[in-house]
Amino acid sequence: MTWNWQQPDWPNFSWDAPRLQKAEALFLEGVGIAIGVSRHLDEADRSSLEIELMSHEAIDTSAIEGETLDRDSVRRHLGLAGDQRRVKPAEAGIAEMMVDLYERVAEPLDRATLDRWHRHVINGRTDLADIGRYRSGGDPMQIVSGPIHRPKIHFEAPPAARVEEEMVAFLTWIERSRPGGSTPITPLTRAGLAHIWFESIHPYEDGNGRIGRAISEKLLAQGLPTPIVTGMASTLLAHRKAYYAALERTHGALEITNWLLWFAAKAIEAQRRTLRQVEFVLAKARTMEGLRGKLNDRQERALLRMFAAGPDGFMGGLSAANYMTITGAPTATTTRDLAALVGLGALLRTGEQKGTRYWLPVAIALIEPVEIADLA
Repeated sequence: MTWNWQQPDWPNFSWDAPRLQKAEALFLEGVGIAIGVSRHLDEADRSSLEIELMSHEAIDTSAIEGETLDRDSVRRHLGLAGDQRRVKPAEAGIAEMMVDLYERVAEPLDRATLDRWHRHVINGRTDLADIGRYRSGGDPMQIVSGPIHRPKIHFEAPPAARVEEEMVAFLTWIERSRPGGSTPITPLTRAGLAHIWFESIHPYEDGNGRIGRAISEKLLAQGLPTPIVTGMASTLLAHRKAYYAALERTHGALEITNWLLWFAAKAIEAQRRTLRQVEFVLAKARTMEGLRGKLNDRQERALLRMFAAGPDGFMGGLSAANYMTITGAPTATTTRDLAALVGLGALLRTGEQKGTRYWLPVAIALIEPVEIADLA
């Protein structure tokens, strides 16, 4: 197979811009809604929301690569937990990359930023030769699957000797295509093109997927009147198989309209997930304000733990055993506490005996997948 970077016109990507107009309009409309809803958050809730979004992105972008991280450890590093237990290197590294991404979102994307992100992403690793710098090995960089004796090559990147030159061209385009640049491009198209271009170069020995998704997140935010988190990783994780298939299809082409449409659909879906998170935080604020002075420390701790799990958290409901684990309360105290929370309207109860479960009284709509056909 001839890869895109082996074709004569590389890296002159092409696409059908009119087919992306509806997607770009829907994305900007969603930004306006999210900004409007976010104005109802106070400073503390806004800060908490940003950190929650960062923690979800950190966990989910790693999960896409098959790496399972400890959520509580990531949240501790981001300051969302009070204990001082040591945070593992992988969790600390990906959390640092997220902080760097969101605190410097308006700054230009340059080599120093990418190298710094790479050091964060592979924090604690000792098996790599090139840390915080482009790959230099002589062997082809390939993405393969299947048995060793008969591997399937999904993609082969340019040789290491070409990486420096390729990345100069890529970063030059990033600067020129930014808002206010010499050849500005609309947010979804810029972010989607940057993602496939970066993944095609595959400049680092490892961590390219996580860095590529961070680039997309940064570029989406840069293209908005008010930078706001899109939260792509969680949605891409939900569509992981389709995501890899879309990348693989596009690695052989320079005409990328279908990739950009697929990327746009997932970005809009991600945006809706983030808006749901904002609405959830508002519901939390209203609930806790209404219960001010009515809860004991155990009850408050349990409710905050349930809210911390997010709209998709505690999908099976809170059990008495969960409550005892969270609070350390004995059985009799747990029974009284939970009954009081139901009486206050802070929790809803379903089931009986061992099947009894408790739920937050917050109506959160399900997010329907967005498909290319929806953007026609």
